[in-house]
Amino acid sequence: MNKTIPISIVADSPPLQGVKQLGEDKIARNRAGFDADVPVLRKPSWIRVRIPPGNAVARLKSKLRANRLVTVCEEASCPNIHECFGKGTATFMILGEVCTRRCSFCDVAHGRPKPPDAEEPRHLAETIRDMGLRYVVITSVDRDDLRDEVRAASPAIRIEILTPDFRGKGRMERALEVLAANPPDVFNHNLETVRSLYPNVRPGADYDWSLTLLQQFKAQHPEIPTKSGIMLGLGETAEQVHAALNDLRVHDVDMVTIGQYLQPTPHHHPVLRYWTPDEFEALAQYGNSLGFEHVASGPLVRSSYHADQMAHAAGYVQEEVA
Repeated sequence: MNKTIPISIVADSPPLQGVKQLGEDKIARNRAGFDADVPVLRKPSWIRVRIPPGNAVARLKSKLRANRLVTVCEEASCPNIHECFGKGTATFMILGEVCTRRCSFCDVAHGRPKPPDAEEPRHLAETIRDMGLRYVVITSVDRDDLRDEVRAASPAIRIEILTPDFRGKGRMERALEVLAANPPDVFNHNLETVRSLYPNVRPGADYDWSLTLLQQFKAQHPEIPTKSGIMLGLGETAEQVHAALNDLRVHDVDMVTIGQYLQPTPHHHPVLRYWTPDEFEALAQYGNSLGFEHVASGPLVRSSYHADQMAHAAGYVQEEVA
């Protein structure tokens, strides 16, 4: 008999503030149910990641720790971390490193977040300024937001934000009010997967809610590009991926990323299929036919990977960022 991850949350005492639940501790309390005994698939040749020489990762990590900052590159075990850190780029994750969700695909720790660090906006702004960045992606764990000091320290910066879903009418309204006063250059919120897989892949999230968030932001800021991303390999079909792309375009999303899901630990949702480079290319062509301004589709594509180049290619950033 196949072993499955329990459907219901284990009744236990709330975690202590700031304590990370990772791997088995996190997923065992997930509300989702998926087959945990499917055969482990061998990674194909096109998934191999080359690690560049040098110690750029260690240097950038040291700078981030000195400023009490974290990146989603580290917390989510992104396969492109060596390439991006080697170029001095990172996707900054604000409001701590503990998320209130237990998504079965994500390696970010679950738990009870600590209170927000009041100095984090300043530390983030100063780090971005000191790194000399011209394009930056800022994301967060699922909780409320903080004020922005990045533009004050770097007036010429281009900011892409990768937001949680702000689920709940009051939270969404407050978030959109804040963004109306200080809008980003690119608004990014990931759909993550196809509609039918939400109960197993994104418990606590809602497919239609995510689409509504993207559309409402676009309605308030028609001049600002919206962006979303989905990952493949969780059991979706090509027809379901086409439907998700159609839904994103109907909800006025301008740019989309499509990448291969990679299982971060043996306790997370298994990879059920590795899509081939040719299939990713076919999805790019399909997305382009729908009218997206830009489609990035490939095995190692991630929502923030080469985000500056994507914005430039779509015509939203006039000068390509080095």
